[in-house]
Amino acid sequence: MIFTSNFKIAGRWPQAVAISLGIPRGWRGRRYKALAPPRDLIKIMEPDRFIPLYRAQVLDKLDPMQVIREMGGDNFIMVCFEPPGDFCHRRVVAAWLRKHTGVLVEEFIPTMRRHAEWLRGLQEPRRYEPTDETIPD
Repeated sequence: MIFTSNFKIAGRWPQAVAISLGIPRGWRGRRYKALAPPRDLIKIMEPDRFIPLYRAQVLDKLDPMQVIREMGGDNFIMVCFEPPGDFCHRRVVAAWLRKHTGVLVEEFIPTMRRHAEWLRGLQEPRRYEPTDETIPD
Protein backbone atom coordinates (compact mmCIF):
# COMPACT_ATOMS: atom_id res chain seq x y z
CA MET A 1 0.00 0.00 0.00
CA ILE A 2 1.04 3.58 -0.56
CA PHE A 3 0.15 6.27 1.95
CA THR A 4 0.77 9.89 2.82
CA SER A 5 1.31 11.19 6.34
CA ASN A 6 3.47 13.53 8.35
CA PHE A 7 6.71 13.04 10.23
CA LYS A 8 5.00 13.02 13.62
CA ILE A 9 2.60 10.19 12.77
CA ALA A 10 4.62 7.99 10.43
CA GLY A 11 8.20 9.23 10.47
CA ARG A 12 9.44 6.40 12.69
CA TRP A 13 8.48 3.64 10.26
CA PRO A 14 11.16 2.35 7.86
CA GLN A 15 8.68 2.78 4.99
CA ALA A 16 8.53 6.56 5.55
CA VAL A 17 10.01 8.59 2.70
CA ALA A 18 10.47 12.33 3.19
CA ILE A 19 9.22 14.33 0.21
CA SER A 20 9.94 17.79 1.64
CA LEU A 21 12.96 20.06 1.28
CA GLY A 22 13.36 20.30 5.03
CA ILE A 23 13.47 17.33 7.37
CA PRO A 24 13.28 17.03 11.15
CA ARG A 25 16.51 17.26 13.10
CA GLY A 26 18.02 13.79 13.39
CA TRP A 27 16.04 12.33 10.46
CA ARG A 28 17.74 9.16 9.31
CA GLY A 29 15.03 7.93 6.97
CA ARG A 30 14.88 7.90 3.22
CA ARG A 31 14.30 11.02 1.13
CA TYR A 32 12.84 11.61 -2.31
CA LYS A 33 13.76 15.20 -3.11
CA ALA A 34 12.28 15.07 -6.62
CA LEU A 35 8.79 15.57 -5.09
CA ALA A 36 9.80 18.42 -2.78
CA PRO A 37 8.25 21.77 -3.71
CA PRO A 38 10.82 24.41 -4.70
CA ARG A 39 11.48 27.08 -2.05
CA ASP A 40 9.45 29.71 -3.91
CA LEU A 41 6.33 27.51 -3.66
CA ILE A 42 6.62 26.49 -0.02
CA LYS A 43 4.97 29.65 1.31
CA ILE A 44 2.00 29.51 -1.09
CA MET A 45 -0.88 28.16 0.97
CA GLU A 46 -3.69 28.78 -1.53
CA PRO A 47 -4.35 25.52 -3.41
CA ASP A 48 -5.59 27.39 -6.51
CA ARG A 49 -2.19 29.07 -6.85
CA PHE A 50 0.05 26.27 -5.55
CA ILE A 51 -1.28 23.27 -7.48
CA PRO A 52 -0.75 24.52 -11.07
CA LEU A 53 2.71 25.83 -10.23
CA TYR A 54 3.70 22.61 -8.43
CA ARG A 55 2.44 20.51 -11.33
CA ALA A 56 4.36 22.58 -13.88
CA GLN A 57 7.59 22.86 -11.89
CA VAL A 58 7.70 19.37 -10.36
CA LEU A 59 5.12 16.74 -11.31
CA ASP A 60 5.04 17.30 -15.07
CA LYS A 61 8.77 16.53 -15.16
CA LEU A 62 8.40 13.12 -13.49
CA ASP A 63 7.24 9.67 -14.55
CA PRO A 64 4.70 8.51 -11.92
CA MET A 65 5.55 4.81 -12.32
CA GLN A 66 9.26 5.54 -11.89
CA VAL A 67 8.47 7.58 -8.77
CA ILE A 68 6.58 4.62 -7.31
CA ARG A 69 9.40 2.19 -8.13
CA GLU A 70 12.09 4.44 -6.68
CA MET A 71 10.20 5.09 -3.45
CA GLY A 72 9.45 1.48 -2.61
CA GLY A 73 7.06 -0.15 -5.05
CA ASP A 74 3.80 -0.54 -3.19
CA ASN A 75 5.19 -0.28 0.31
CA PHE A 76 5.92 3.29 1.41
CA ILE A 77 4.55 6.33 3.21
CA MET A 78 5.26 9.78 1.74
CA VAL A 79 5.82 12.18 4.65
CA CYS A 80 6.20 15.90 5.18
CA PHE A 81 5.35 18.32 7.99
CA GLU A 82 1.71 19.38 7.68
CA PRO A 83 -0.88 17.74 9.94
CA PRO A 84 -3.63 15.61 8.37
CA GLY A 85 -6.43 17.75 7.00
CA ASP A 86 -4.27 20.79 6.25
CA PHE A 87 -3.52 21.61 2.62
CA CYS A 88 -0.28 19.93 1.67
CA HIS A 89 1.68 18.93 -1.42
CA ARG A 90 1.63 15.25 -0.37
CA ARG A 91 -2.09 15.10 -1.15
CA VAL A 92 -1.42 16.73 -4.53
CA VAL A 93 1.12 13.97 -5.18
CA ALA A 94 -1.45 11.37 -4.08
CA ALA A 95 -4.02 12.74 -6.57
CA TRP A 96 -1.37 12.86 -9.32
CA LEU A 97 -0.40 9.23 -8.72
CA ARG A 98 -4.06 8.19 -8.73
CA LYS A 99 -4.73 10.03 -11.98
CA HIS A 100 -1.71 8.62 -13.81
CA THR A 101 -1.46 5.11 -12.34
CA GLY A 102 -4.85 4.31 -10.85
CA VAL A 103 -3.23 3.70 -7.45
CA LEU A 104 -5.25 4.95 -4.48
CA VAL A 105 -2.98 6.76 -2.02
CA GLU A 106 -4.69 7.27 1.34
CA GLU A 107 -3.73 9.42 4.30
CA PHE A 108 -2.21 7.01 6.84
CA ILE A 109 -4.27 6.55 9.99
CA PRO A 110 -2.55 3.99 12.27
CA THR A 111 -5.75 3.38 14.25
CA MET A 112 -7.76 2.48 11.14
CA ARG A 113 -8.12 -1.30 11.04
CA ARG A 114 -6.88 -1.83 7.49
CA HIS A 115 -3.93 0.51 8.06
CA ALA A 116 -3.09 -1.18 11.37
CA GLU A 117 -3.10 -4.58 9.65
CA TRP A 118 -0.70 -3.23 7.04
CA LEU A 119 1.52 -1.93 9.85
CA ARG A 120 1.59 -5.34 11.55
CA GLY A 121 2.76 -6.92 8.30
CA LEU A 122 5.59 -4.45 7.73
CA GLN A 123 9.05 -5.71 7.18
CA GLU A 124 12.22 -3.71 6.80
CA PRO A 125 12.64 -2.95 3.08
CA ARG A 126 15.39 -5.06 1.61
CA ARG A 127 18.16 -3.51 -0.39
CA TYR A 128 18.81 -5.06 -3.78
CA GLU A 129 22.15 -6.80 -3.89
CA PRO A 130 23.20 -8.41 -7.15
CA THR A 131 24.22 -12.05 -7.13
CA ASP A 132 26.90 -13.53 -9.34
CA GLU A 133 24.15 -14.62 -11.75
CA THR A 134 22.95 -11.04 -12.28
CA ILE A 135 26.37 -9.58 -13.04
CA PRO A 136 27.11 -9.80 -16.79
CA ASP A 137 30.47 -11.19 -17.88
